[in-house]
Order: sequence, then structure tokens, then C-alpha cells
Amino acid sequence: MTESKITRKEHILLFKRSWRLLWQLDNVYTLVMTAAAALRGSIPYISVYMSALILDELIYAKRIDRLVLYAALTVGLTFLLQMLRAALEKVQEYHLRILYQNEERIFSDKLMSMDYEQIESAKLSALYHRIRLESQTGYNLYYLRTGADKLVTNLISVTAALGITISLFTMKAIPLWMKLMMIAVLILLILINQYMVRREQKLQMDFFEDCVDSNRMFNYLDEHFANYHTGMEIRLYGMEELAMYTCESYEHEVNEQNFRVRKKMLPYHVGSELIMSLFLQLLAYGIVIYGAAAGGISIGSAAKYASSMTLLVWGIQNLVSALHQMANNHQYLKRYFAYMDIPSVMYRGTLPVEKRILCEAGDKEYEIEFRNVSFRYLETEAYALRNVSLTFKIGGRMAVVGRNGSGKTTFIKLLCRLYDPTEGEILLNGIDIRKYDYEEYLSIFSIVFQDFKLFSMSLGQNIAAETSYDGGKVKECIQKVGLQERFERMPQGLETCLYKDFEEDGVEISGGEAQKIALARALYRNAPFIILDEPTAALDPIAEAEIYEKFNQIVQDRTAVYISHRLSSCRFCDEIAVFDGGRLVQQGSHEALLKQTDGQYYALWQAQAQYYSSRSSAEGKMAMPGSAS
Repeated sequence: MTESKITRKEHILLFKRSWRLLWQLDNVYTLVMTAAAALRGSIPYISVYMSALILDELIYAKRIDRLVLYAALTVGLTFLLQMLRAALEKVQEYHLRILYQNEERIFSDKLMSMDYEQIESAKLSALYHRIRLESQTGYNLYYLRTGADKLVTNLISVTAALGITISLFTMKAIPLWMKLMMIAVLILLILINQYMVRREQKLQMDFFEDCVDSNRMFNYLDEHFANYHTGMEIRLYGMEELAMYTCESYEHEVNEQNFRVRKKMLPYHVGSELIMSLFLQLLAYGIVIYGAAAGGISIGSAAKYASSMTLLVWGIQNLVSALHQMANNHQYLKRYFAYMDIPSVMYRGTLPVEKRILCEAGDKEYEIEFRNVSFRYLETEAYALRNVSLTFKIGGRMAVVGRNGSGKTTFIKLLCRLYDPTEGEILLNGIDIRKYDYEEYLSIFSIVFQDFKLFSMSLGQNIAAETSYDGGKVKECIQKVGLQERFERMPQGLETCLYKDFEEDGVEISGGEAQKIALARALYRNAPFIILDEPTAALDPIAEAEIYEKFNQIVQDRTAVYISHRLSSCRFCDEIAVFDGGRLVQQGSHEALLKQTDGQYYALWQAQAQYYSSRSSAEGKMAMPGSAS
């Protein structure tokens, strides 16, 4: 991925925003970090300054009371400030966990606030995973806080060193030309060092940039190796050698590239160390020795200046390194903030959705109309739906059928406003659904998608989708979907945790049981519309028909929409919508559509007819499909 160069103005804006981010995540951490860093940068200068006084007192005046006072001040102040620094670092360590927890919360809030269309975008998904990977490997927040820590520490250190050494330049014992020469050489060597540090860090950043794909593959494989469900596949198919070979290939490639980069970085690293550690220190010591020999500097002051100038050299070197580290991290923070700034593109209306109390006479009915609706997904040219028009009212039963990929699930996503139509409009009681309050509109639907998700939480929480819930209502839903027998075997009842991700005594459930739990969740919501998007795919045909029969009774006067490529639900429905290739090709009752022998529905029915067995007509129950077409 080619990165655009960051301008100086962008660097300044990113620097300001990054500090605001630290403050936003945890202002206590920011304050404590700054205070602890300031102490780390200043504490060494207590010994530097006081040692000079002690040394001069020993050589010249030799006053015992002064020596004791200076020694006590040196030890006492250093001890107190070190203890304060240690305490602050412990507080900082505690708030660091809060800092990262709050960052996770920001990511979660961002994901929850994004449009579903954006969540499904391959481009935005890749951006999200790249940012998380970069954060895990040390960039973004990690480099921000460590860079800020180093920046404050070394800024205080350099300021203190300059405060001590500035008096050296006022001494008449050192000629002006020597002072000017030192300043000029100091500036020149800092500039050269800055260039070398920048080149070294550029090589390192380029290496990390080239490793993005490899790191993504490592994370992908690691996630699968740690998943115990994947472990079955690996062992049954003997995939261990393939998996390890893939890991080792990527690891070898990264190590080879790392070795080449380190070789290129070596001259810059060595050059930087020589400049700051050798040339600048030699220059500093040369001037101090000259001043001492000329009699303008006492022994203690000479030691003080030598130490402070050494600390000044190291402080400048580390300060330059910290600034470059933070500037290089701006490339990653720019991407980080760009993700956080992605706006919601879906219009969210303000009209309230009129509440309808079920089974209450005289209340207002819901009517939904698709009016010439077409839709295509982001980053695709082909339309998933074309010119769909249909209407259905509250209390009706509709089956949406068709082959896989015919547009059934897309139709439901539009109905629930997970997406907005590319063309046309969807109306609720004659009003475009985009004008309704988004959260209120969603609340009128209970949906079980074919790729539903249960979480490693308690059974009750999974069904209620809430932390606290009505236990009696949950149990009633369990009984309605035919899960009572399995529920009675659960060791902790509604508090039984599903799966073993977090609880050793969590229970493993079958695919059919999982689908029944998902159905119970839809019942618990008690919304006017209940939609089943092929949730019975893991059930056998008999269990599937029983579920549909029960649901036909349970939904009462609510609207039920059944989506399937099997036709188990069709006999219960007032209306059947047949999709093919993204178009609504037929619409009508089961009996009416079967009479259209040249239609898609008749072909689907006949393709499954060999798997059907009739029940007793006295029971009035439908034929049972034996498998999917």
C-alpha cells in the first residue's frame, strides 16, 4: 500500500490530536505519566548539582556542617523524589490497563455505530484489521504513549542540562570563539545525528510496512490453531504439516527480510552513536578542561559541567529519537484516525414508529410496501435485486423462496433496513422507512438469520439479548421452541454458560439446539414482525416442519416471513414470493403457484417432491421435505 507523505501541518495536527486522544482515554494516566516522566528527567541533576557543591567544599572550605547538609540534601531529595516517582509509576501502571480498556471500548462503540453496509465492506474490514494489527505490533496507541513518555522525560532532562551548563558560556576564562565553535559544532552534529536517526527509522518503518501481509497471515493461522473447533479438522485431515509449513515459510521470509534491513541500518546506528557518544562528549570535556586549566572553573564546577553536558548529549539524542518515533507513528495514527472518522452514510430519520400492542382491537396495522426496489452491494457492479415490488400487512404469513443466491436474504436485509435501496423505496404505512427513527424501526422486527450468532454467555442472556431478563418469559420461549428437554439437563439452568471459551463447565450444544435457542431469542423480543431466514438448515426435515408448525401457532396475529430454499413453510403461508436471479418472478398462494406448471415455484416443488411423505389428512398437516434441493 502506497502511503502519502505527511505534511508539516498534518504532523502538528496529528500531534495535538494524539495528545487529546491520550487525555480522552484516561486523563489520570496522562497527568501521572507526565509527572513521572518529569521526575525521571530531573532526578539525576540533583546529584550532579549537589556533588559539585560537596566536591568544592571538600577541596576548599572543608566545613563539616556544610558537607553533612549537602550530603543529607542529596540523599534525602533523591530518595523522596525516587519514592514519589515509583508511586506515580505504579499508579500509571494501573491506569495503563484502563487506558487500553477504554481504547477497546472506543473500537467497539465505533463498530456498533457504523452502518451495517460499512461493516460488510471488504475495504473497510481490511482497514479495521490492519489498524488492529498495527496496534498489536506496537504502533498507534503504544508508540503514542511510549513516545510521549520519552518526549517529556528527555525534554525535562535537556532543559535541566541547559539550565546548568548555560552559566559555562558566561565565563570569561573560555574565549568567545570557543563558545561559538561549540554551539556551531553542537548544531551540526545534532543535524547529522537527526539525519541518521531518520534514515534508520525509515528503514525500520519500511520493513514493518512490508510485513503487514505476513503478520495478517500469522494472526489468521494463530486464530485457527487456537480454535478447538478447527482442531478437529486439522487432526482428521492430517493438516499439521501443511499448517506448520505455511507458518515456517512466512516466518523464514520475514526473518530474511529483517536480517537484510538490519544490515542496512547498522551504519546509521553506529554513526549516530559515534556522533553523540564520542564527538560531542570529547568536545564538551575539551571545553571544560580548558576552562579548568585557565582557572576559571572550580573542580566541583568542572565535574558538574562535564556530567551535565554528558546528560545533555544523551538527552538530545533521546529527544531526537522520541520526536522521530512520534513523527513516524503519525503515518499509522493518520490511518487510525481516518478509520475513527468514517461517517455513517445511512440517513437516520426522526419520525416515531407507531407502537402496536398485539392482540389489541382497533389498533393501527402495519403495511410494508416494496416499490420498484433495486439494490447492489458496495464495491460490486451486479445487482442483487432488480425492480422488486410487493406489499404485505400485519398478521399475514409470507414465504420467500428461491434457489441459493436468488436474493432472498438481501430482500430481508432491505426490509430490516440494514441497507438502503440503490433504487426505489420501501414504505411503512405509506411513508419511506428512511424517515423513521432508525432504532425504533429496527425494534419492530425479530429475525433469525441463517448465519445467526450465539455467544459464550449464559443461556438466559443469549435468549434475552440482555444482561438482566425475565426468567419466566425465557423459560416460556424455551418450551415453545421445543428445547425443554435439553434445558432440563443444563447444570445451572438459565445461568448455564454456552460453550467453553470462558467457563470450564460451559455446555456444548448441537447445531439444531443452537438454532432453537436463536428461535427462542426471536420470540422473546415479541416484535410485530418475525422473520426466519433459513434458520432450520441444521434441523432434520421432521424437526423443521415441527418448528414451522409451532411458529404458525406462536406468532398469533404478528406478521411471519419465512425465507427458505426448502418449501416446508409454504403450506402455512397466505402468500409466497418466488425469487430468481434477484427478481421477483412469481407471487401467490401455494395452490395458485402449483397451477402455473411453467413457473419457478412448480419446478422447485417438483424437484423436492420425491422427498415428501404425506401425513394423515385428518391431522391436517403438510407434507414433509426430506432434504434441500
